[in-house]
Amino acid sequence: MTNFEPLTAADVRLMQGLAQRVTATRPDLVNSDASFGELAWNWGKGHAAYGASWGRRLWFSGGELVAWGWAHLPHQVRWNDGSVKDVTGAYLAYQVHPDHAGLVDEVIDWYDATAAGLERTVLPGAADEFALKRWAAHGYEMDAAELGDTGSWTQLNERDLTDVEQPVLPDGFRFRTADEAGPEAAVQAHVNAWTPSPYTAEAYQGVRRTAGYRGDLHVLVEAPDGTMASSTIMWLDEVNKTAEFEPVGTHPGYRRRGLGRAMLLHGMRLARAAGATHMTVVCLGAPGHPGARGLYYGVGFRELSRDVPLIKTATAG
Repeated sequence: MTNFEPLTAADVRLMQGLAQRVTATRPDLVNSDASFGELAWNWGKGHAAYGASWGRRLWFSGGELVAWGWAHLPHQVRWNDGSVKDVTGAYLAYQVHPDHAGLVDEVIDWYDATAAGLERTVLPGAADEFALKRWAAHGYEMDAAELGDTGSWTQLNERDLTDVEQPVLPDGFRFRTADEAGPEAAVQAHVNAWTPSPYTAEAYQGVRRTAGYRGDLHVLVEAPDGTMASSTIMWLDEVNKTAEFEPVGTHPGYRRRGLGRAMLLHGMRLARAAGATHMTVVCLGAPGHPGARGLYYGVGFRELSRDVPLIKTATAG
């Protein structure tokens, strides 16, 4: 590894600022994991456990951040069912301001040096034709496995908030906020939806400390028996008056009851009351993952952009 500097909370705030500036002019060029909300969520939930395997580099122009790279290097993921996953490759989250597009070559060179000898993956946006050509010139190829029917590439969806219908929950269910329900319920709601999960009370404390987290915009659905059946966090970008759902999940035992739909509608109404005029949410885009996409389309979202999974093998230099 070379040029390895750890990613700090102050760095993330700068990165969120760049996300806001790109969103204001070219929202279709905000990369996967580089939006205001994704940065907060990924940093918050993961830095305590994985921060030692995260390296970053920042590029400035006139004192303003114009590009960054965040390399996720090999680490272990410990799940709440006792299992352990060894992540042996590298992944890069990154963003380059459109006015400084040529910096992508420096980002790639830094990533190749930092993750030398490892399999490397990255998810540039499909709309960024210049960047895609530069990644190809550096030996990165389309990841055929990820492009298949069950691949894990994602699409960003959007809608405006001018007309949001009234949510309807089944009898006995009710909306709560994390502020009302407390940390234990907020953690349990997430784990209920995503088991097995590496999410812990410590991870949630990290999320709560990130720039942009608001407990009144962290929504839970409580079942009649007290189970936290659904949850979502909304990240409000006040500069652009846009809010982002991340994550969204429902307990497997409570799916297909309309809870997710009701929660999204309720969340959008809360976001609108907080000042948002626009909403986004990411989902898996491959044909073999229709569930979340159908849910979001059903409440008015439509695709804005998608990412392109690229890979460079360990032997490719």
